[in-house]
Amino acid sequence: MRWIWIDRFVEFRRAERAVAVKQWSLAEDLFACHFPGYPIVPACLLLEGLAQTGGILVGEANDFREKVVLAKIARAKFQREVMAGEEISLQADVLYIRQEGAAIQGRVCCGDELIGEAEITFAHLDQSRSQQIFGDRNFVFSGELKNLLQQSNMAPATSP
Repeated sequence: MRWIWIDRFVEFRRAERAVAVKQWSLAEDLFACHFPGYPIVPACLLLEGLAQTGGILVGEANDFREKVVLAKIARAKFQREVMAGEEISLQADVLYIRQEGAAIQGRVCCGDELIGEAEITFAHLDQSRSQQIFGDRNFVFSGELKNLLQQSNMAPATSP
């Protein structure tokens, strides 16, 4: 099962910046165990939301032709926890896009409050090697993430 930690995009500037939002409802499955009576969002899921936002930004810059995978989280720092019921924005600004990969500066905010920030590096998988391992299927940019961008009216429709 793939989990999407973005509800919608509210800003998208090709190869520059993306801003997505996520409303953390108490109905999310994760709050049943994390933690009963004190429903907080694990920081790793906030990082994954930033990676999904930044990954779509980086992938769309190359028309989703390459498989983009998270390679490294160079730095991450959180000021406080995110609780069930809060809506956050996930902001990704491109630091660079190169043939071998890309990096973004990410910020997690609740309203005007900075919750956390991270620098995330992505790798573009070598086409011949990824073909051997994964075949033609683009496991990174499945229809779900690309459709999310299109449903937010932030990008033109692209072929699968």
